[in-house]
Amino acid sequence: MKFATPLIPARLIRRYKRFLADCQLEDGREVTAHCANPGSMLGLAEPGEKIWLEPNDDPKKKLKYGWRLVDHENGHFTGVDTSVPNKALRASLEAGEIPELAAYETVRPEVKYGENSRIDFLLTQPGLPDAYVEVKSVTLSREPGLAEFPDSVTARGTKHLGELSDMVAQGHRAIMLYLVQRTDCDRFGLAADIDAAYAAAFETAQVKGVERLVYGTQISPDGVWVDTTRFGDFNLPG
Repeated sequence: MKFATPLIPARLIRRYKRFLADCQLEDGREVTAHCANPGSMLGLAEPGEKIWLEPNDDPKKKLKYGWRLVDHENGHFTGVDTSVPNKALRASLEAGEIPELAAYETVRPEVKYGENSRIDFLLTQPGLPDAYVEVKSVTLSREPGLAEFPDSVTARGTKHLGELSDMVAQGHRAIMLYLVQRTDCDRFGLAADIDAAYAAAFETAQVKGVERLVYGTQISPDGVWVDTTRFGDFNLPG
């Protein structure tokens, strides 16, 4: 997924009220950017960090910048916009680039299911069971090379795991897909110390037949693309 507008570099001054970030541009101007990430952004919102913003001239938008990337200044990036994974993944699904799901030709986003929920993608194909795909953006890393989810307690995520299990019970496929928006990680695990309930729900969902997929991303100030090389490790609690 290529960014619609070329990104510009800045330095983070502070993130506040979850969706706002004060930033300093290279010319010294201070601007407020929209932060499209409701999570804790643990380890990614330290003052002084180099970040990349996407400017816009949309008269309907109050804020003229959107925070898209953290630049770790070592050749690696983290994508902080939680809307990006679904956009990038949709393109890969429609192109048949996800091996485990390549047999499905119809890709429908945001389909109602479960109890007042929407599945990120419903995949259908004559002769195959429907595939319900829930996507989680992974940005936390507390150990070199290890990406973790979640970065805060997520009752909503735990609910989704239960609803995916229900889909399996009804004869469908259900897939929990973790998309790692970091280029400095090649392993993945659950942060059970942050949300033990989510980790327990994940184990239960696996027993009930919910599939798991973990993919990385290629990230630069040009855009974010799904990396179809699967992560090698998946560390479960205990």
